[in-house]
Amino acid sequence: MRAWTIVGGFFIALNLCSFALFGWDKSRARRDAWRISERALLLAAACFGGTGALLGMRAFRHKTRHWKFRILVPLFALLQWAALIAWAVYSQA
Repeated sequence: MRAWTIVGGFFIALNLCSFALFGWDKSRARRDAWRISERALLLAAACFGGTGALLGMRAFRHKTRHWKFRILVPLFALLQWAALIAWAVYSQA
């Protein structure tokens, strides 16, 4: 298997998990149930799940007013895409 397939698969899986976490937390918030901590949500975004977290914030309208999420999640997504693109470019050389 090519390394790109493995890395791409992990990238997609981590982003899907982040997206699902935001949806699950929003669902729990509506029912006033036990919630996922902000630290865990940000950690999921930081661990190569930034794009999924950003899409989850938009799709579920969740955590959009908190400054930490408004700044850090897009920053994580941007840095992760930059790292992924840099890895793809330099691994070809």
